[in-house]
Amino acid sequence: MLALPPALNGETQHARVTRALREQIRSGERGPGERLPGSRELARLWGVARNTVDGAFEQLRDEGYLEVRPRSGTYVVPLPAPELPSSDPGPPLRLSAWARRALDGQGVQGTAPAGTHASFIDFRLGRHSSGLFPSEQWAQALSRSAGDVALSPPDARGPLITRSALCEWLRRERGAVLTPDMLLLTGGAQEALDALSRLLLEPGRLAVLEDPGYPGARAAFQATGAELWPLPVDGGGACLGELPAQAVLAYLTPGTQFPSGVTLGAARRSALLEWSRRAGAWILEDDYAADLHFSARAPLCLQGEAPGRVLLLGTFSNSLSPALRSGYLVAPALVTDLLTRTRPVTQRTPPTLDALALAEFLSGGGYARHLRRARGELRTRHEALVGALRLALPTWPVTPAAAGTHLYLPLPPGYAELDLQTRAAEHGLGLSVSGEYRLGGETSAQALLLAFAHLQPGALREGVGRLAEVVGTQR
Repeated sequence: MLALPPALNGETQHARVTRALREQIRSGERGPGERLPGSRELARLWGVARNTVDGAFEQLRDEGYLEVRPRSGTYVVPLPAPELPSSDPGPPLRLSAWARRALDGQGVQGTAPAGTHASFIDFRLGRHSSGLFPSEQWAQALSRSAGDVALSPPDARGPLITRSALCEWLRRERGAVLTPDMLLLTGGAQEALDALSRLLLEPGRLAVLEDPGYPGARAAFQATGAELWPLPVDGGGACLGELPAQAVLAYLTPGTQFPSGVTLGAARRSALLEWSRRAGAWILEDDYAADLHFSARAPLCLQGEAPGRVLLLGTFSNSLSPALRSGYLVAPALVTDLLTRTRPVTQRTPPTLDALALAEFLSGGGYARHLRRARGELRTRHEALVGALRLALPTWPVTPAAAGTHLYLPLPPGYAELDLQTRAAEHGLGLSVSGEYRLGGETSAQALLLAFAHLQPGALREGVGRLAEVVGTQR
């Protein structure tokens, strides 16, 4: 008699007996046409209740593995001879054109060497702020909102109460011009980029984006087959001198350019809006790091100057946590209506419980209190990093950041970012470099990107000390 296998973690006796019989049939241990012991006998042999075996027999009969013959017994249904999984390679994987473009668009971000140093200090981007998430306050907001989930009607834009609270916040803090109908809640910035890309771009159309810039935008645009037009970035933000008239949209981070951290000045903002009017193109404004300005108040969003042609994209991944998957898109009602009609192709609605908790967090003042604390802590860590750099590398041009969670550090002439990155890994130091975020080819503009929000001042100073050692070995 075949033995009953051990139960899986959390597995009921019914599921265990059913699984055992199913696997024995599929493996050929119980052959086609074989008569099974009666339920009473099998229950005795396996030490389970007879009702458990009866239930397993019934389920496997419904699944087509067993048949009951009146006044005869329960038999195994003949099945095709099973093949070992290792001998079946499966059907050929024929990727679609979209999948090939999506994979090609991933670029090299995140490929920085990690090293094997026992006390590795990681300055690479993508590390979230350590100890800044308001865990207790968020848990309370979730708990208070849980009872409202069943009462919240499904809405592809997201719960109205959340969109209303976010409207008030964006009007007050960002100078945005909007109504709740212009707001679409998303699972983060990338979801909005993907949705807009599918709505507006296709092969033969042209999209403009900053270079260097956010790789997620590049990946979403490239996956549609659209042509990409890189805009160089200098100390005043994106250089707008050669904006193409045939572009469908231009993606920028005007408030805090990613990754350089510079702000697009008033003259260039006006020029960008004028180009949009002439070209009939959308401006996609990523309000990156808007809530994390720790040295001065953030510049107002561009959307407030032209709400009919600027699409405003935001996320709470940086200011709260990427685990929340909470973001938003502000667009004219015509655009949000089209997006809500196409949204069911990928998902029906954004996560409702998190959205309701966010509404309470915004309207109850919890988010504002969290930001005051977070900005103060970011300022402390940023000052520790800048001070350490100026002390350890006094000849390097260190320009403090105004916002965000990383510092953009241009390299003096004679230094190569990739060489420094490789050497740093050998010294137990993880670095990101500007080349990971460039769309074009080689450039003379070389820079390191130092994430600081997740590190304490002591670790920041030690990391800078290691960087100084690396620099000393390269000269």
